[in-house]
Amino acid sequence: MTRTLLTRRILGAAALAAATLGLASCGGGDSKPAAGAMPTEITFAILPAEGQGSSGPLWQPLLDDMSKEIGVKVKPNFAANYNVSITAMQFNQAQIAWLSAKPELEAIDRANAEVIARIVDPQGRDTYTSSLIVKKGSGITLDKVLACGKVYDFGLGDAQSTSGTLAPMTYLFNPRGIVPAQCFKTVRSASHQNNTFAIGSGVLDVSTSNSVNTVFIQRENPQIAATLEEIWTSPPLPESGIVIRQDMNPALKEKIRAFLIGYGKGEGAEAERQRGVLLALNYSMFRAADDSYLDPVRLMVLEQKLNDAKAKNDASAVSSLTAQAAALRTKLEVQP
Repeated sequence: MTRTLLTRRILGAAALAAATLGLASCGGGDSKPAAGAMPTEITFAILPAEGQGSSGPLWQPLLDDMSKEIGVKVKPNFAANYNVSITAMQFNQAQIAWLSAKPELEAIDRANAEVIARIVDPQGRDTYTSSLIVKKGSGITLDKVLACGKVYDFGLGDAQSTSGTLAPMTYLFNPRGIVPAQCFKTVRSASHQNNTFAIGSGVLDVSTSNSVNTVFIQRENPQIAATLEEIWTSPPLPESGIVIRQDMNPALKEKIRAFLIGYGKGEGAEAERQRGVLLALNYSMFRAADDSYLDPVRLMVLEQKLNDAKAKNDASAVSSLTAQAAALRTKLEVQP
């Protein structure tokens, strides 16, 4: 190797390392909380169900109350998709996040996160459901959808979405050997809200949705909601939760946990006001939780990986994943 070529490779490697370091620190700078230190500000990552314009005013009262209670400013970061939120946590650009179940698992695996609370809806449920929706009067039935034939334009959710992708694959398509890309005329991935509007406007014929999105659409866009109907509903799925970086200052972490678990509880005008803040988000409370509540979704992820391994005829992966799934099923059988 010539000295010139060696020099170029060394300089190239140095430039790549510098670029990687810059990417990791992008957006945080010196303001990022150091591990274990008491920060002056933390960032709460949120994937808005209705878009930032609609969701911002709903979340801000909760974040203001949290800031006041814990003595540290809490600012929102409204992400474009789940992967953005997870990456922000991974590089300590966000220290706390609201995520659905599958992205919570990703945050635990990739972003040094832990679960501190889960969501409970106004009816007292800590589960929700995935669904398939069509335009009312279209004549599209579940049987017609499952017949495939590349007839329909189909909308999946975010690739990391529990209800938009993982649940329909686990409970509907995989058991029937259906690969959406081979079944439908076109397949696109988008948020529940965007897919819902695409159904209403006729851009899509069928799409995934969920029971939470149904509530939001009925509240914010009743004209669109009136044009939709569900043709399939999944078994109950674990509701969304709150994850926090494990290396956050322990005292601050406990303050945040206590704030969430106590929010909206008790008597008096202040508790009633807090319950109103939660109701606007379609919540009734935050319930204490750890990551064991995500085990049903862990099993769904394993089953998806097992399905993929079988499709690739990867005997080693099939054996390993089968054993992992069996062990997790045994654990779930004995969990209260």
